[in-house]
Amino acid sequence: MASAEVLVDVVLPCLDEAEALPRLFARMPEWARPILADNGSADGSIDLARQRGIEVVEVPQRGYGAACHAGLLAATAPLVAFMDADASLDPLSLEVLLAEHRRLLPERRSHLVVGARRPMSREAWPWRLRVANRVLAHRVRRATGVGLEDIGPLRLAPTKRLQDLPIGDRRSGYPVETVVRAAEAGWTITGVPVPYLARTGRSKVTGTWLGAARAVQDMSRVLAS
Repeated sequence: MASAEVLVDVVLPCLDEAEALPRLFARMPEWARPILADNGSADGSIDLARQRGIEVVEVPQRGYGAACHAGLLAATAPLVAFMDADASLDPLSLEVLLAEHRRLLPERRSHLVVGARRPMSREAWPWRLRVANRVLAHRVRRATGVGLEDIGPLRLAPTKRLQDLPIGDRRSGYPVETVVRAAEAGWTITGVPVPYLARTGRSKVTGTWLGAARAVQDMSRVLAS
């Protein structure tokens, strides 16, 4: 997948997603290069990626944010995107984020584009998580003035400028802190709608009430700081 025409490095934070990865790789735009940021998979995810020539970054520190940040530091394309590796998001949605980024290029400001999830079924986004996300988006708006309706897992930004932001969270608060730090730096931050599908397999973060509660706690800690 490496090419001189690559515009976007796509960081895929991964923990045991071998069942979902083939679909993601097959639907990745040819101008996008996936980077598998593996957080300790034991199901063959790493081998599957390497067999397809996908770059793998092994991340020994557990945590969604740890995987995202290690992938970010490995990115070299002009733009970097983040996408869950569970097939809940379609890589073709990257085209929508890229178009939004290009639309605002004349502003000459750093620009963070966030995918606003549109669930394609009830199973895609359980009600408890939708409510939690709505509350979180409201808190982010009060803290930063940024009117996003979804602090989602699909994000795109200029690589070098994002690498320079002081993002310290290494758990579930990473997406929220990305928005907060970008707002503090005076970035333009916009959201665009993207389809959201039922994930393949069980979520390691929000698949249980306890996991969802911990994720909310991580995000609340970021906002409180």
